[in-house]
Amino acid sequence: MRSVVVTGASTGIGWAIAKDLIGRGYRVFGSVRKQTDADRLQDEFGANFTPLLFDVTDEAAVLAAARQVREALCGETLAGLVNNAGVAVAGPVLELSADDFRRQMEINVIGPVIATQAFGPLLGADPSLKGPKGRIVMISSVAGKNGNPLSAPYCTSKHAIEGLSESLRRELMLFGIDVIIVAPGAVNTPIWSKAEQIDLSIYKNSPYLPALNKVMAYMMALGANGLPAERIAEIVFEALSAPSPKVRYQITPNRMRHLMAVVLPKRMLDRIIAKQLGLLPQG
Repeated sequence: MRSVVVTGASTGIGWAIAKDLIGRGYRVFGSVRKQTDADRLQDEFGANFTPLLFDVTDEAAVLAAARQVREALCGETLAGLVNNAGVAVAGPVLELSADDFRRQMEINVIGPVIATQAFGPLLGADPSLKGPKGRIVMISSVAGKNGNPLSAPYCTSKHAIEGLSESLRRELMLFGIDVIIVAPGAVNTPIWSKAEQIDLSIYKNSPYLPALNKVMAYMMALGANGLPAERIAEIVFEALSAPSPKVRYQITPNRMRHLMAVVLPKRMLDRIIAKQLGLLPQG
């Protein structure tokens, strides 16, 4: 039985990936931050799911989980690491605290670095392990290639994931470990309901408040009409199992919007977005 580690498995994309892989005969080690989530997932997924209790920013806890997985593998390699755990921080750059930006980067960028360093040896960088070399799947976003106003921290983190993955893929050729990016557009997951809970009252005197209200409404609409998480899980399975996977899989619910972002000149796209959000100068 092949084994995969999935970070951020409690809900959303991570939950769907774990469910899909278990249904295909894999054993999944899924990271959660709460014991209640660990117990729930154990009940939902059964014997082929093992919860790992850690926050991706806690290096000591991640290393302890890697030792737990190594022991369970009994000398065999890990088939895959899916770096999925993440959050989305929104707000105007001029008014966000450095701590907000730092938290975004710690979770979405440093977290995958910590997990990759901890589990990388189990994927085959440790020559003492037997079995085929594993793969790393990085969950990025269409935001990894575009920058959206008022969500700069999230976009920055996903741009970083794209660069990290490109460099890492070339470094890990030494060990035969592949690195594949999966970059979805909006996905119908609880991350959107969390966006609804963002307190905009701190921006009550900000010139960005009208645009922030429009962005929040837009994000909620995107989530309601977003891709099912199960579709992302199918792509992750392909990335882990295809004989010759792509280096990057991108899937979007609105291909026309994506095409506009790719084809239109940047200055034209700037004005279209700014006009929609009320970010053009007045007068």
